[in-house]
Amino acid sequence: MPTVAHGRRTSELEDSDMVARAAWLHYVGGLTQSEVARRLHISNTRAHRFIARAESDGLVRVFVDVEHAGCVQLETALMERYGLTLCRVAMDVPEPGPLPLRALSALGADFLMRAVQSGTYPVIGIGNGRTLSAAVDAMGRTPAGAVRFVSLMGGLTRSYAANPYDVIHKLAQKTGAESYLMPVPLFADSPQDKKVLQAQSGLSMSMRLIDEAALMVIGIGALDAEAGAASATSLGAEAARGALKARGAEAEILGQFLDGDGNLLPSDHDARVMAPPLTALRQREVVAIAGGQTKTGALRAALRSGLLTGLILDEATARSLADNAPETGAGTQNQT
Repeated sequence: MPTVAHGRRTSELEDSDMVARAAWLHYVGGLTQSEVARRLHISNTRAHRFIARAESDGLVRVFVDVEHAGCVQLETALMERYGLTLCRVAMDVPEPGPLPLRALSALGADFLMRAVQSGTYPVIGIGNGRTLSAAVDAMGRTPAGAVRFVSLMGGLTRSYAANPYDVIHKLAQKTGAESYLMPVPLFADSPQDKKVLQAQSGLSMSMRLIDEAALMVIGIGALDAEAGAASATSLGAEAARGALKARGAEAEILGQFLDGDGNLLPSDHDARVMAPPLTALRQREVVAIAGGQTKTGALRAALRSGLLTGLILDEATARSLADNAPETGAGTQNQT
């Protein structure tokens, strides 16, 4: 009934106002949650819920104005060693799992918001991964203007933690930007099926936008499900991953593989992958958001490849990469 719908809209507006008031009193006014509850004449439970909603809706941004000398030194060392134009190292914080999502999501969110606000990139290509998804979750509301986002890879095979749809959908919500999906599996069933899918009008539009993307933000995968490679679950059988690892596969980017020296590792899957070839990353800004000790080898391979222009990673992983002091390998740098 119309009166019910109107009442619901009024309630939602009142809740939004209360969320903003609760957040302001707590974060700006310095009131505890109990004090907020008394000030707004609501229960402690509702006060807690309103403050939590303010955080999840992106109304609250926390900035720590500090430069950690150790992290800056690590950034400089990695930039010089691998020819990066950007490197950000997140200070370690206690994490509940093996991936440093809390640390990386904060820096990743800051990078994405700055990229959007700069107006430098009309089209931004977006990869996938738990870390990238967490970074988008941590973003505040950031009006994107004319910026458009496009998925760099398919993701309709088996379920994995953060597929491109989730990341693109969240970006659209946070920025209000036009966002384009790649509504296909990561791997087509056959090379012939890949050609059929690429000919579809919706997909061809996404592929054109990928060609226009001057900035690509991606994840880096190691060859196991725990390390978060998109291909780990999309390939399915453990035998397929084992065969790749036996051939020396160390890292996965956009469903394609690198060996430990950063060289492209051709595989039978290349003819089926629904993503641009890694050689198409040349002459673009390619920034990876990745970390964790399980990905040290994968990150080293990606850095040696010369595909990355920027890297956002955690302090512990950065120290592992710096302590090993690997030489910059030619990798794919000299390949065309």
